[in-house]
Amino acid sequence: MRIDTAAGSILCDPWVNPAYFASWFPFPDNSLLDWETLGDVDYLYVSHLHRDHFDAEHLKRFISKKATVLLPEYPTSQLEDELRELGFKSFLKTKSDEVHELDGGLKVMIQALISPTDGPIGDSSLWVEHDGVRVLNQNDARPTDLTRFNELGHVHAHMLQFSGAIWYPMVYELPEAAKTAFGKQKRDRQFDRTWRYIDDLKADHVFPIAGPPCFLDDTLWQFNDIFGDEGNIFPDQSVFMAEYAKVGGTNGIVLLPGSVTTLSDKSAETTHPVPVDEFFANKQQHLEEMRERKAPVIAAEKASWRHPEIDVLGAMKKRIEPLLEESLYMAQGVGGPVRFDLTDSFGPDGEIVESIVVDFPGKQVRPYADEKVRYRFKTGRALIEHLIHIDEGDWVNSLFLSCRFSAARIGQYNEYVYAFFKCLSEERLQYAEGWYDEHEKAVEAEDTVLGDWTVQRRCPHLKADLSRFGIVDGNVLTCQLHGWKFDLPSGRCLTSVGHKIRAEKTAE
Repeated sequence: MRIDTAAGSILCDPWVNPAYFASWFPFPDNSLLDWETLGDVDYLYVSHLHRDHFDAEHLKRFISKKATVLLPEYPTSQLEDELRELGFKSFLKTKSDEVHELDGGLKVMIQALISPTDGPIGDSSLWVEHDGVRVLNQNDARPTDLTRFNELGHVHAHMLQFSGAIWYPMVYELPEAAKTAFGKQKRDRQFDRTWRYIDDLKADHVFPIAGPPCFLDDTLWQFNDIFGDEGNIFPDQSVFMAEYAKVGGTNGIVLLPGSVTTLSDKSAETTHPVPVDEFFANKQQHLEEMRERKAPVIAAEKASWRHPEIDVLGAMKKRIEPLLEESLYMAQGVGGPVRFDLTDSFGPDGEIVESIVVDFPGKQVRPYADEKVRYRFKTGRALIEHLIHIDEGDWVNSLFLSCRFSAARIGQYNEYVYAFFKCLSEERLQYAEGWYDEHEKAVEAEDTVLGDWTVQRRCPHLKADLSRFGIVDGNVLTCQLHGWKFDLPSGRCLTSVGHKIRAEKTAE
């Protein structure tokens, strides 16, 4: 997304190259745009470090290093550090929720989300105002509400995510009927959350962006939403428009690569390189053409992954054991060993050649000893070799989002497993541990009434406002922001371990 005003231009999250072990590609394909021109901008905004937003190769090659980076206020310096390595030198270090006035009357505000589960320690939204016209690029961010943006005046254009950006439930070792059922639940929750945000902001125009990816490798092709699968979590913009119409939405605008919307406080006029309906009617043809064109890119990436000289067990011990020693909240939250089965392929299909356990209670990494584990991941040994080779500190924003693995678990989802594997550096680990420490000690005193129940107003998971996102069905409360469920009589979380809600029947 590029935002042009008379006071300057802002390029947002330019993503072109494949991400996550060549699994995700942008759809529709934007690689054929005139990036020499598009990259000549005054300001650069990268919302967060997920590699479908932070495309290092593209940033280095095409984006002007004279651009001033609008930097979210994150708890670690990694985003700034990586951008400086790419050659960017000018940074405006914004304060979260604070309006910054730039030259020519251009105003910007970035709202940073900083829990360990927000992106790789951080996600953000960009608000822009010029000459009385306001836009909000919410992107992937999931704030508890949009109150702060409403306080700044009526928003004319609202850009937000609507499609999946996760590996669940596709990679889980479940019967196909169960995968479909869980996928449909997730797809419905994604749309419900989107409608809530749209209703919160009440912008003149809504732009579905930040999704979906497409999958061009033959082993991942089935994840594309072209097979009539109601459980597919990657619906595209045309599906968004159809679903939006069902809930009364009439102000949606779909953009293709090369589309331009001229926005005023009265109207939005959009031109497209090709008709939008015609483009999505031929989606499978576009995907097949992309698959053929990008096959050499995928092959080149795969050729770089194998590093057989690496002692995977030894390297994991060296990297992970010191972090286990320092971890209190996440190690306790995981509460048991996590097993990695490594295969001789580039994914879960293949012969297991090594099995390694990350033993959280025992604070060690060791060979699997034929014990019972609650979490098991199966992936290619080459992928773990490559993560070690490149010194990757976030295995969630690399291995897991690649979908090149399978997973099995006993019991509930455990957010601490994934939080820990986002934090394979001392800086990240210390921040996450401190965040959980503060979070554990926080007392939620404010209540809200939902149906026959009085519950704490803020969700124990990530503090969503349950007066807006909470839905009660019988004795079960669902927080629609992330889909977490709670049993109200006991307060027990039905979705994950380690969270409890305060609730009691409302006095008549």
